[in-house]
Amino acid sequence: MGTMRHLLPSLIAALLLQAAQAQQLPQLSQYNTLDHLYNPAVAGSRPWFEVRSAHRNQWVGIQDAPRTFALGAITPLGRNMGLGGYIFTDHTGPSRRTGMQLSYAYHIKLNERIKLGMGLSFGMLQFLIDGSKIQFHDPDEPLMDEQLRGSLMPDATFGAYLYHDNWWFGAAAPQLLRNRITFYDHNDPTNSLLAPHYYAMGGYRIAINEDIKLEPSFLVKYVSPVPPKVDLTATVRYRDMVWLGATYRTEDALSFMVGYWLKKTFQFGYSYDLTTTGLQSYTTGTHEVTLGVTFGKTAPAPDTAPTLQATP
Repeated sequence: MGTMRHLLPSLIAALLLQAAQAQQLPQLSQYNTLDHLYNPAVAGSRPWFEVRSAHRNQWVGIQDAPRTFALGAITPLGRNMGLGGYIFTDHTGPSRRTGMQLSYAYHIKLNERIKLGMGLSFGMLQFLIDGSKIQFHDPDEPLMDEQLRGSLMPDATFGAYLYHDNWWFGAAAPQLLRNRITFYDHNDPTNSLLAPHYYAMGGYRIAINEDIKLEPSFLVKYVSPVPPKVDLTATVRYRDMVWLGATYRTEDALSFMVGYWLKKTFQFGYSYDLTTTGLQSYTTGTHEVTLGVTFGKTAPAPDTAPTLQATP
């Protein structure tokens, strides 16, 4: 029984991480608004400095459901380089994931209208479990102490980004270092490895007339052994000031979003996710708010969809 008591805390930690493996990194419905969080090669692809944040409350009505905050900033550096960085924190029940990375990107001009960006970012990732928030049926069984257990490790992401005035495509591989998450004994075989993630995202901007633009886009997220998850989005923009959009996320949710661009500087976005899984009987949905501030000589389009020059 003593051996079992020694192993159970690590088993519990491993099961918590395995259950959340598909979400070791934050999920955002407005992924175009914080694209640098997914791909470091985005830094420097637009000729202005921008700061953006996202606040997400997932599965409202379910106790200890995920809550995410992310803040990112990117800026061009010279003619062909870009710098960026982000921080995020993701709470799920007794567990919390916090990360930060700084990125560098270099951009190559393939022809007059197409560029290729390549980016690399490094930072730190921390996993925490609060044992005081875990309750067992038998209060006399000390399966896990009430301490805050944590694991801190370096992390890295590589990305590539091909973009044009009217379209973009990018791919990225976060968690390249695949470090081991340890909460108790570093030699414990139940400790988990960081799962390799793979992202692909792209889109196209179609001018319907002088005032209205249609923008289909997608985001593919893959982490083994979970099946790939795909976000398919359609956004309609009016005079680069107001936009409406909808997303279908495979085997997960439908998302509806609205946004406003004030004086070509301040941006606000809101999205509501309606889950399509078995959780729909227990939650009223997911709310996500994004805020942005952009500075530069060239006025940007109302989100972060990439262009080599400002949308007219």
